[in-house]
Amino acid sequence: MRILLSIFGFLFLMGIAGGAGVLAIFWHFGQDLPDYTQLENYEPEVMTRVHASDGALIAEYAREKRVFVPITAIPHKVIDAFVAAEDKNFFSHPGIDFASVLRAAVTNVVNLGTGRRPVGASTITQQVAKNFLLTNEVSYERKIKEAILSFRIERAFSKEHILELYLNEIYLGSGAYGVAAASLRYFDKSLDELNVEEAAYLAALPKAPSNYHPVRNHDEAKARRNWVIGRMLEEKYVTEAEAQAAWSAPLVSKSRESVDTYQADFFAEEVRRQLVDRYGEGMLYDGGLSVRSTVDPNMQTVADKALFEGLVAYDRRHGWRGPVTQIDLNGNWQQKLREVEKPGDIPWDLAVVLKTDANEATLGLQSGEQGRIPLRFLTWARPWQKGQTLGAVVNRPSDVLNPGDVVYIKHFAELDGEKLPPNTYGLRQIPNVNGGLVAMDPHTGRVLAMSGGFSHDLSKFNRATQARRQPGSAFKPFVYLAALDQGFTPSTLVLDAPFVIDQGPGLGKWKPGNYSGQFYGPSTMRLGIEKSRNLMTVRLAQTIGMPIVADYAERFGIVDELPEVLSMSLGAAETTVMRLTAAYAELVNGGKKITPTLIDRIQDRRGNVIYRRDERDCAQCQDVAFRNQMPPDLPDTREQLTDPASAFQMVHIMEGVVSRGTGRTIAELGYPLAGKTGTTNDSRDAWFVGFSPDLAVGVYVGFDDNRSLGDKEQGASAAAPIWKEFMRGALAGTKAIPFRTPPGIRMVRVEARTGIPARPGDKDVIWEAFKPGTIPASNDNVIDGGYNEFGGSDSGNGGAVSGPGGIY
Repeated sequence: MRILLSIFGFLFLMGIAGGAGVLAIFWHFGQDLPDYTQLENYEPEVMTRVHASDGALIAEYAREKRVFVPITAIPHKVIDAFVAAEDKNFFSHPGIDFASVLRAAVTNVVNLGTGRRPVGASTITQQVAKNFLLTNEVSYERKIKEAILSFRIERAFSKEHILELYLNEIYLGSGAYGVAAASLRYFDKSLDELNVEEAAYLAALPKAPSNYHPVRNHDEAKARRNWVIGRMLEEKYVTEAEAQAAWSAPLVSKSRESVDTYQADFFAEEVRRQLVDRYGEGMLYDGGLSVRSTVDPNMQTVADKALFEGLVAYDRRHGWRGPVTQIDLNGNWQQKLREVEKPGDIPWDLAVVLKTDANEATLGLQSGEQGRIPLRFLTWARPWQKGQTLGAVVNRPSDVLNPGDVVYIKHFAELDGEKLPPNTYGLRQIPNVNGGLVAMDPHTGRVLAMSGGFSHDLSKFNRATQARRQPGSAFKPFVYLAALDQGFTPSTLVLDAPFVIDQGPGLGKWKPGNYSGQFYGPSTMRLGIEKSRNLMTVRLAQTIGMPIVADYAERFGIVDELPEVLSMSLGAAETTVMRLTAAYAELVNGGKKITPTLIDRIQDRRGNVIYRRDERDCAQCQDVAFRNQMPPDLPDTREQLTDPASAFQMVHIMEGVVSRGTGRTIAELGYPLAGKTGTTNDSRDAWFVGFSPDLAVGVYVGFDDNRSLGDKEQGASAAAPIWKEFMRGALAGTKAIPFRTPPGIRMVRVEARTGIPARPGDKDVIWEAFKPGTIPASNDNVIDGGYNEFGGSDSGNGGAVSGPGGIY
């Protein structure tokens, strides 16, 4: 008995000593541990995602590909799979699973000397402690600290919070952090779309993601997945039937087809810049923002195509500048061809010219196959010459191409209904001209499409928002609008005759002229816009005064400060495509102020709305069940910039630009459309800006170095075709609706040349829009801008109205 008591006493003392030792170890290693309370408000680095207006993903910004999902939104099958695979006693242990630790210790003792890797017993809580607060150092000291932190974490936080941290932080291979990102990466599915076997596969990854890649290590990955399914069955998370079905299912990974389904590179980059300006780079790349943009994917596709093809068409009119490069055809020319870099967003192929004969050039493709370019596909490629002129006519392929030339090509199966021989290609070259296009909703300012250049891969510079260029005649409608607000009418006659003004000491005289070089005498204001008459515009600006013109340019957002000199009335002040398109939108919407915007709504990682484009309050819009009732009326808080009647008169005049004036090539589309061409001195910039009743669009074409587009190029030839093709695609399938007429406008049939009401027998008759009391009975007065024959302007009244006896 004494011996038995001695043994028990010894064991008791040893237990006390052991407990004291454990407490001493915990006290020692428990000093200076990381602050675990930071996990209460921990927000992992989560990618920001930008969506189109229809929800399609157009861009992601992240340092780590992680999508944060609250634990309440993570499906049970995903939680069950990870708990079964990683920590079956998670919901019952205090942070350490002592049974698993003992089992692992026994296993490791048994395996001593066998070379097998030691078995671990880390709980999910321990993994959270390691991943968030400690390093990956393999040591007993780190394991002790991990255990201490696990106990503390369990006391401080709920099991659900610990799971939320774990499932959003864990690395699951292929750059995916967290279960949501991994679900998208491996299966192109959101978490709620996963089935049992897919959830099990994700739970198979934490131990060694690189060892269980679904393609490279398919068999090992499937075996590990099936093991997880077995664990789920043991824990009764799935039924026998569900497990059998999951075991028999193939392991098939699916690439993320939804990523960048819609290419909107310039648009997405502009959104990125705005997010950085608003929230900083930290929030952009780590904050997990969900951004709903305004871009319409289909319209964006049309915009990119129209600008791309329009720039190519301009470039082809001005000749061939030579091959991309040359390679030696001796040796492995295929490998040399593959080494030539090509922008990823250009839908052409590279080929090398192998030989030429009288009828065609023979091509070598990267695949090793051969192609051909017939002579008739090369006749456009006359040599480019300085000043955008053309060299000699092409008579044979060798006039254009030589063996070893590396060129861009486009495949043609047929052309104009003619079926072509196999492997027939056309010659292409990257234009050195560039441009921009903006399309927006004129009622809200929402930018529906934006293309900032020929290729985003070649140049990130956005000509739609960053290029400041002179709009030329595209500015004139705002001079005429100011006049309409001052009491003039579309039928007011303005003198079209030579105009000279002294610019001051040493500056000489300014002598503007019309594009045609001719003078047309007294002409209606309508004709001044339709035919883009410079001299009429200058005289009109002189009459109403440049301070008023400057006020309209600034209130419509075209420029911030317009110099009050007459040359500015012809569009000499620089602006952007975005700003000028918004100003035109404010014409067609009845003169209401809008702010161009690329973002509708921004939500934080938990779905809270932190930015909303439309800031108007609408109590009737919240938590309302839709039962076919009418939508609630919201206040129109937009500032009124001009008389709605004047805005409509300007719209109606610009309809004439399309039907009879410089933009008449657009009329064949068959929709009510209005707009204005713009061309600057020496044809350096070409514009067409206009609108339908519900869509405002601006197009600019020009060289980045501001050189001339060529003597015969202007807004009607370089920009209007792009605008036309965009509108053709954007309006396809929609109904043609007329421009909205504000109250008080009278539509009167007038004789087009004089602008007075038509009489029986008049042939050239059009409809004209008048405000009440302004319909002219006759048209005897002519605006001459206060001009005098001695090369200056009258002082005093700033612009007189003269009779028909003046200088025409």
